[in-house]
Amino acid sequence: MSKKMAIINKIFLLFAIIILLPTSTGCMAKKDRLLLPEDNEEKIVHVDVQLDDKQIGTDNKEDLILTDEGTDLKPVKKVAYEGSVQHIFFHPLIAFPELAFDGDRMEKGYNDYFVTVDEFNKVIKSLYEKDFILVDINSLIEEIEEDGNKVIKKKQLMLPEGKKPLIISIDDLNYYKYMLENGNVYKLILDQDGNIATYSITPQGDELISRDNEIVPLLDKFVLEHPDFSHDGAKGVIALTGYEGVLGYRTNKKDSPEFEKEKEGALKVIKHLKETGWTFASHGYGHLDASRVSKEKLVRDTRRWREEVGSLVGPTSIYIYPYGSRVLPGDPKFDVLVDEGFNILCAVGSGPYEKLAKRAYMQDRRHIDGIAFLTQRNRFLDLFDSAELVDPVRPKQIKE
Repeated sequence: MSKKMAIINKIFLLFAIIILLPTSTGCMAKKDRLLLPEDNEEKIVHVDVQLDDKQIGTDNKEDLILTDEGTDLKPVKKVAYEGSVQHIFFHPLIAFPELAFDGDRMEKGYNDYFVTVDEFNKVIKSLYEKDFILVDINSLIEEIEEDGNKVIKKKQLMLPEGKKPLIISIDDLNYYKYMLENGNVYKLILDQDGNIATYSITPQGDELISRDNEIVPLLDKFVLEHPDFSHDGAKGVIALTGYEGVLGYRTNKKDSPEFEKEKEGALKVIKHLKETGWTFASHGYGHLDASRVSKEKLVRDTRRWREEVGSLVGPTSIYIYPYGSRVLPGDPKFDVLVDEGFNILCAVGSGPYEKLAKRAYMQDRRHIDGIAFLTQRNRFLDLFDSAELVDPVRPKQIKE
């Protein structure tokens, strides 16, 4: 065989290998983000794909998701969602039940308002099995201009067929001093692999770094393993106060020699959270009841939150009322919040509730806690059956 023919044969063989290699769709070139489970670490893989209309059997180009095997791609049809939007909320998880349920004066509060790690995992599993999917609360509305004025309009949600939208928020992910003494973790950190983890001192006095005892890393891992539980990469809303810092970092102590170090630590975690689908909300600087305080005090509190916390987490239009209270359109304090840039206002209610005002979107959240588990089982059966998930470490059990 001549040297020229050998080269031609090699080129032909290389071309045949390229043609026969498996591809995602056989077409190209739209960039999509997919999460692939690999060694329990989160990786974002950019795949260039473009679905041909004939392949889908519809006139619309549709998203791709992973199959249960975690490697193959398949088209998913999106449809207009017309039902209610569920919004549930938690407080930080009980990581060490022996500290939460130790018979002291804080035990009742922890039994009423907090959930354990095991209970959280079972709630999320139930929600996934009931076809809920996480959505970004900011995707529910849009601000438009009408007659020279800015007004809020509801946006049409387009979701994978059969899925129901879900928003999860976490209140007080600040790790106040009382939390450190009663079974919560100490702070959020980045572990050696760059993932969100927690830092704690165990009841035995040992330092512990974990991804298995708080909502943020647990939900990150669940979405990694179940990509169809998240729409467009959405995770949840973290509602922060400011009077004892944020996320376990004492960013409120500006005169402390450790302030810059605390601020730097918080900013690293915040950056990663925002990059991985988490959003932030104001929970008021001092956790004040907006319905009870004066207008002037609410103004001062809101502006201080913007200065000390908003400067760290970045712009947000979400205000989550402390104590689950609310102020309504027509109340000057409602105008205070909207004028300060908050046009998504969340209170607490017994079921899904949404209402549009001219300048803001109002939504109720459902409390997921010991009260819900132990005394309101029937009210939450659309989400989970607490009889199947209550942790036996609780000092009280379900009242039928």
